Amino acid sequence: MKTYNVSLVRSYVVTIEAEDKEKAGDYAEFFIGDCYDISTSKDRQANNFLIEEIEPTINEAIDIEEINK
Repeated sequence: MKTYNVSLVRSYVVTIEAEDKEKAGDYAEFFIGDCYDISTSKDRQANNFLIEEIEPTINEAIDIEEINK
């Protein structure tokens, strides 16, 4: 078999409760892992937010390059 590097672009719609718009954006960017919430209960309590839902909207391979081993 051959080996490839695949560059992906992923996009999500994140439904989040937070104190304001800027914090909602910051928390969504920082605490979203591989399509799951990586925040801990301590993070949520200390920063006063709750990620309610993460919906994948785009999952597209934008570049595929064969690797010669």
